[in-house]
Amino acid sequence: MRFDLLTIFPEFFAGPFEHGIIRRARQQNQIEIYIHDLRSFTDDKHHVVDDRPFGGGDGMVLKPEPIFRAIETLLVEEQPDAEPGDEQKRTAIVLMTPQGRVFCQAEAERLARECSRMILLCGRYEGVDERVIEHLVTDEISIGDYVLTGGEIPAMVVVDAVTRLLPNVLGSETSAVHDSFSAETGGLLDYPHYTRPAEFRGWQVPEVLIGGHHAEVAKWRRRAALLKTLQRRPELLEKAALTEDERRWLVEIGKENL
Repeated sequence: MRFDLLTIFPEFFAGPFEHGIIRRARQQNQIEIYIHDLRSFTDDKHHVVDDRPFGGGDGMVLKPEPIFRAIETLLVEEQPDAEPGDEQKRTAIVLMTPQGRVFCQAEAERLARECSRMILLCGRYEGVDERVIEHLVTDEISIGDYVLTGGEIPAMVVVDAVTRLLPNVLGSETSAVHDSFSAETGGLLDYPHYTRPAEFRGWQVPEVLIGGHHAEVAKWRRRAALLKTLQRRPELLEKAALTEDERRWLVEIGKENL
């Protein structure tokens, strides 16, 4: 997977991609990350990338010319090396904007599955000229119902979330399977995790996790995930893939907590 990030503040990304899983994935050539300064695609001596909005109003709007020039240049001149299966995948041109579709685990899974390359445009000011959205952008993504000063932090979120879902990035094929919100868990929150020591300050690890009975551990984890989801994100249960026994159990738990 190749990521191209288009921004007016390239120095913003100096550190976050140099640590942890992202750093290792880059070193092992599982991903490529390139940062591009939008100002370098202007044709005036002052490198202007924004202007006042037609019709008046507060703030500035990112101009269409440098954005089109940047992305069209990237698409023509800098094609990623093809990997097996990439011929079936696409290049996503993503605008990071609070007006976009809210990013979630299912969206990250879709992008990891469908794309061989993502060009992420980091919005700023009042946004970008609408013609960029209408004629260039393929996906608009928001990371939540709030507004940040720019699209750089959201772009980092997308790169991280998508990268960890790529084959072999986490080291184990099943590492991401049981994540909160994943399709394999039916969209539930993750179950609680414990490690050594078995007792800490008088707090005990649940006995079932120590006994080594795999079927009982799996049953405990599933019910713990259901309970956590019920307590913290009950709306997720409406679309969760549940058995009839699980639905009855949730009803009983709900009655006990009334």
